[in-house]
Amino acid sequence: MTSQHPVAAVPERLFDDDEWERRWRARFTATRMSRPDWARDAPDRSVYTSNASGTTEVYAWDRATGLHRQVTSRCSGTHSAELPPDGSTLWWFDDTDGDEFGRWVAEPFGGLPTGARPNAAVPGVEDGYPAGLEIGRTLTAVGTSTDDGSRIWLHRHGAAEAVAVYEHPEDAGVGALSEDETLLAISHSEHGDSRHPAVRVLRTTDGSTLAEKSDGPGRGLVPVAFAPVAGDPRLLLLHERRGREELMLWDVVADREIELAIELPGDLFADFYPDAAALLVWHTHAARTRLHRYDLTTGGLTELDTAPGCIGSARVRPGGTVEYTCSSAARPPSIRALHPDGGDRELLVPPGEPAPESVPVEDAWVNGAGGPIHVLIARPAGEGPHPAVFSLHGGPHAADEDRFSPTRAAWVDAGFAVVEINYRGSTGYGSPWRDAIEGRPGLTELEDVAVVHDWAVAIGLADPEQTVVEGWSWGGFLALLAAGTQPARWAAAIAGVPVADYLAAYADEMEQLRAFDRALFGGSPEQVPETYRTASPLTYVADVRAPILVLAGENDPRCPIRQIDNYLDALAALPEPVHYEVSRFDAGHGSLVVEQTLRHVATEIDFARRVVG
Repeated sequence: MTSQHPVAAVPERLFDDDEWERRWRARFTATRMSRPDWARDAPDRSVYTSNASGTTEVYAWDRATGLHRQVTSRCSGTHSAELPPDGSTLWWFDDTDGDEFGRWVAEPFGGLPTGARPNAAVPGVEDGYPAGLEIGRTLTAVGTSTDDGSRIWLHRHGAAEAVAVYEHPEDAGVGALSEDETLLAISHSEHGDSRHPAVRVLRTTDGSTLAEKSDGPGRGLVPVAFAPVAGDPRLLLLHERRGREELMLWDVVADREIELAIELPGDLFADFYPDAAALLVWHTHAARTRLHRYDLTTGGLTELDTAPGCIGSARVRPGGTVEYTCSSAARPPSIRALHPDGGDRELLVPPGEPAPESVPVEDAWVNGAGGPIHVLIARPAGEGPHPAVFSLHGGPHAADEDRFSPTRAAWVDAGFAVVEINYRGSTGYGSPWRDAIEGRPGLTELEDVAVVHDWAVAIGLADPEQTVVEGWSWGGFLALLAAGTQPARWAAAIAGVPVADYLAAYADEMEQLRAFDRALFGGSPEQVPETYRTASPLTYVADVRAPILVLAGENDPRCPIRQIDNYLDALAALPEPVHYEVSRFDAGHGSLVVEQTLRHVATEIDFARRVVG
């Protein structure tokens, strides 16, 4: 029986000063837009997401007329949308209250009649968690994931129903569809390691295998895109044969591969220019991403003269214009267009007042057991040592970057130094760094966090009596684990949508994450029970001393609510009481509703102020 748990307060204000109060809220309420994507054969028809209504929803933009139309309006918001090549319809993923389980639906680009509902976009496909989508001119490939495993479906337009051409208990997904729509590349983990997948190319005529490629244990291959020219069988792949993510072209018919020698430090990603003569390359190094053009004929590499900042999304339009997003810790995102003549200007300016700026981040490298740890620091005004929040990113395969964050800015305004740590397990620092947590997740990352904590105290940045460990998702898991395994370090722990009881989480989470956990832990809980036990925050609940705040989504498929209730019940049952509070919300793994996000951030900062002084 779940206990009644203390409910965290939501303050009406964070600041007495009206201007400071307006400023922190305005960073969240300012209209944000994703980079508009467009239909391949109708590039005037675009789709993007925006929080303009107060909730992140899907919008259509007709560039020819200038008309913008809100497409979706749902309680928990909508974040996934696609356009078929002709742009006649608009597809979006329809789940229930943010639980990520549902189906793709389609409606006319110009909108539905009043009261009408969109239809299933691919008839005959089961509901499931999304596992890739490629919409062609004559057929569509869509992937689904359920508790039974993965399926990939092909639907020939006009046919009554889609046909399953692939299924397996392990994780798999749609990768890329060739321009002539005769070949489909899929990513699969039949070998049992979804973190290092293999690639298979299927014939769309009958689902038979044309080609297969695997780089063996510990080396993943990811299909990115086929060359966008009819009859060109080159498939762009990500590989990690030399300890980082690099690029390769694979002629899947001749079974001939070319590794692209791009001598840049850090990890690479790319997509084709529309004529397939060059690649648009994302280069990520030390928490920043920039764009380059790689000429596939000459091998020449040219950095694009984009606006200052860390690049986010980007794509090349017909004619060669590169549309992209960029931001920095100090400056809010902008959506820009870099034209072939070198002109660079804003593509879209969101309506209303722009988000107020914040402070820049500083870089530091701290020596740890696994090598130098990259740290980003945002400082409040005044001399240190400061109250400090050690904000741990999710993933774990992600990284903190020099990007704008209203949440980071709010903590700084509240007087906290913010310390972001790209611990072992983070991406962007090579495959060995990313994979160093295998077999010992959680405790490995926290070794790096402890080293950075000691360093921040030693240099006078952080007040050791006022340090908070905070994070969401995997970062929330690490925060709870830190509270139990490093009780003397922390004055408070704040965990948003965390893993709290790993055995119960594994039993209840979506199958894609169970596959990820098996690859990360070295097996299932039945196979390696001690590894799961030592990684579970519930194991150390009796050692918790610092006050704890937990924020949890009722419909979360990634960190389900039952395992969080188990942890809270264990806290409540401790013979020596520990101060803890909980904030539950009606959404999934986080929230797309602006007011809900404001409540989360206000709750966190208010809790930290109360418990650390």
